[in-house]
Amino acid sequence: MSTSSGTRNYAIVTMAYWADTMADGAIRMLVLFYFYQLGYSALQVASLFLFYELFGILTNFAGGVLASRYGLKSTLFMGLGTQLLALGMLAFMPAAGLTVIWVMASQAMSGIAKDLTKMSSKSAVKLVAGDAEGRLYRWVALLTGSKNALKGVGFFIGSLLLSVMDFQSSVMVIMAVVALAMISAGLLMRGGLGDVRNKSKFSQLISRNRAVNMLSVARFFLFGARDVWFVVALPVFLSSVLGWKFWQAGGFMALWVIGYGCVQAAAPAILRGRDPTGKTAKRLAFILAAIPILMAIGLYVGWNATAVVVGGLIVFGVIFALNSAVHSFLILDYTDHDKIAMNVGIYYMANACGRLAGTVLSGLLYQLGMRQGGLAGMTWCLVASALFLIATGLISLALPKQQEKKSIA
Repeated sequence: MSTSSGTRNYAIVTMAYWADTMADGAIRMLVLFYFYQLGYSALQVASLFLFYELFGILTNFAGGVLASRYGLKSTLFMGLGTQLLALGMLAFMPAAGLTVIWVMASQAMSGIAKDLTKMSSKSAVKLVAGDAEGRLYRWVALLTGSKNALKGVGFFIGSLLLSVMDFQSSVMVIMAVVALAMISAGLLMRGGLGDVRNKSKFSQLISRNRAVNMLSVARFFLFGARDVWFVVALPVFLSSVLGWKFWQAGGFMALWVIGYGCVQAAAPAILRGRDPTGKTAKRLAFILAAIPILMAIGLYVGWNATAVVVGGLIVFGVIFALNSAVHSFLILDYTDHDKIAMNVGIYYMANACGRLAGTVLSGLLYQLGMRQGGLAGMTWCLVASALFLIATGLISLALPKQQEKKSIA
């Protein structure tokens, strides 16, 4: 495949990924707020996303093998098609039929779809950008940052749609966006993308690259630290404790994710210097751990809750975005072309495991803490976040402190 053809296909894959990401953010807000207004508790709302995270883990576990055998183009269209089926389950089911099990099944399919499209796009950037000094880092940062900014847009769209129309109609709007992206990709893409010479086996799902394995464990704790207070506890806290309306809470979270994405995209300029190493990831993790500690102390001693949570979240978002951007570069830097899909799959499997743990703990700790009244629910979640981040920093000590491109992969 020529360079121009590869770049063209990569641009198409990226646009499809953006559409799916926006849809993923929108449906998350729709489901969360719709069922919360029906009277579901924080833990019950969290349970709706358990299959989403669980099947995301399974998808990343097997997705690398699928991509290495059939190519990234195939996994991209598998993801988009699965997302349409997941949205159709919600859009065309009468409100009375939207049971917990049905919604969990739909979310399971969304989890599969999201991770198939993400793996396809993240792996494709390595094939197009190559290993040139600085270029891979910039391209990965731009892709990851733009993806998260669009997920934030999805958060706002989902919250806004639920404010102006019913749940099923809102889902249909999102479904139309994904369908348009899938049809456009099918018409515009030429040839394949990411077809590899070596066909991987399921027995190779544990990487022989120590750096990849340690980075994956660090990624587990990093994203667990975010989701333990961001996914369920934060929107419920904003709505029930601070009294924000759904569109206000969703809008704020959308702006946070958009800003988070912009910081990720600008990470190479913000951090400056050469490509980051494991030492960079370690420093950022320990700096990040201090933020939820200070926030928890602030809530405990009675500082203004709105100022603590809103201000703390903004600072947390900046440092977290930089740390995540460094991780996203390192996973591609640690591997070679024939191992891309496998190692990215392993890495995002750990990412999904962290989100699953964070989602469950977010609902559980918030609900247990609220039994004590006041701000205890959010405080408990922040303490758990700090512990996860300390673990991230300690594990990052084992990452290479200088560039060791493809030394073992």
